[in-house]
Amino acid sequence: MERLPGFRDFYPEPLPDGEAWSANVRKHIFDVWHEIAESYAFQPYDGPPLEPLSLFTAKSGQEIVGQLYNFEDKGERAVSLRPEMTPTVARMVAARERHYKKPIKWYSIPQLFRYERQQKGRLREHFQFNADIFGESDPAADAELIAMLIDLLRAFSLTAEDFVIRLSSRNAWQDFFNQNGGDESKAYDFYQAIDKLERTAPEESEKKFQALGFTLEQVRNFIAAGEPTDELQAVLDNLTARGMSEFVKIDYNVIRGLAYYTGVVYEAFDRHGKFRAIAGGGRYDQLVSLVSGGKKNIPAAGFAMGDVVLLELLKDRKLLPRIEGNIEIYALLEDESKRPATLSMIQMLREGGWNVEYPLAPIKPDKQFRRALELGAEFTVRIEDDESAVLKNLNTKMEKKMPIEELAEHLLETICKNNLE
Repeated sequence: MERLPGFRDFYPEPLPDGEAWSANVRKHIFDVWHEIAESYAFQPYDGPPLEPLSLFTAKSGQEIVGQLYNFEDKGERAVSLRPEMTPTVARMVAARERHYKKPIKWYSIPQLFRYERQQKGRLREHFQFNADIFGESDPAADAELIAMLIDLLRAFSLTAEDFVIRLSSRNAWQDFFNQNGGDESKAYDFYQAIDKLERTAPEESEKKFQALGFTLEQVRNFIAAGEPTDELQAVLDNLTARGMSEFVKIDYNVIRGLAYYTGVVYEAFDRHGKFRAIAGGGRYDQLVSLVSGGKKNIPAAGFAMGDVVLLELLKDRKLLPRIEGNIEIYALLEDESKRPATLSMIQMLREGGWNVEYPLAPIKPDKQFRRALELGAEFTVRIEDDESAVLKNLNTKMEKKMPIEELAEHLLETICKNNLE
């Protein structure tokens, strides 16, 4: 039985031949995401992986259906696996925003699904870090999100030589569109053409813009000028005050294809140009109103970062962590008559916060010791008599006999001492 195309199995390290996705590395990425989000005082949330299809078509139109895992459930409801998290969080905030003090700062790490053609950096499922701020229209909220994005990437040891945040504004493009006689009914097509500009042949772009009442030269001149709007300048000043100016630049090539963006937009890119966008986001002040049928009008901004491109980038820069075993102690059982006492000792150590492994069934002592080494254990311990045990440090080869009840305290002292040294 094979897994479905575009989906992944995550194996523990060391990975089997032919497998690329490590559960240990995924845990490392998730741990960093959680740590940085909480350092910015964001609170975790989650929602259902299955949502009404209308939640996504209301935001993106019927054309998105071809990209979804959608079906009719047994209750004859049109439903879809979530392709993104923003509509879900907008729905949740619209329903319960009165319960929370503003601004609301939430984050999540959902698994998302899209039925799309597989390509480099894009699968049919992925995990994604999402962060959003609701109830604050000041550009300081956009700056806070961008600062967290920078710190998320820096937490993986990436530097300003590795990535850049390209800042833009849908408001700036809307002003350009209006000032040059754009037809509002064609605004979405215009934004889509800008979004694909860097990936489209010039002659094809010229045709698209002429059909919309513009020229490619007009568009390129606006991008080249790169004059920041007041909102973008406020974001730049905020990030400069944090010492983060080297990580950002104005780039009006960025517009973000999703129709619901309304203000500041941005994307994080690999400076070497090898990969798709690492992350992207912006302001979407009208989405809560849209999903609530106009009952709630709450300003919002957010960004998302997927695990697939991030992992490719970390591999390329050789920044993946060295995965070591999480077993700290291996309990040796050389005498089966001592199994009950050994199990009691193991339980005591585990309740004290130590990661302990032991042989579930009788095996030879030499095989037990080899297993301890294979697992990367720091210590072995074995029951000596009714009251004492022998602890061995596998790094120093030193052994020490001590009362069983003093094991946890001695281990803690040993670890603290090694960390100080």
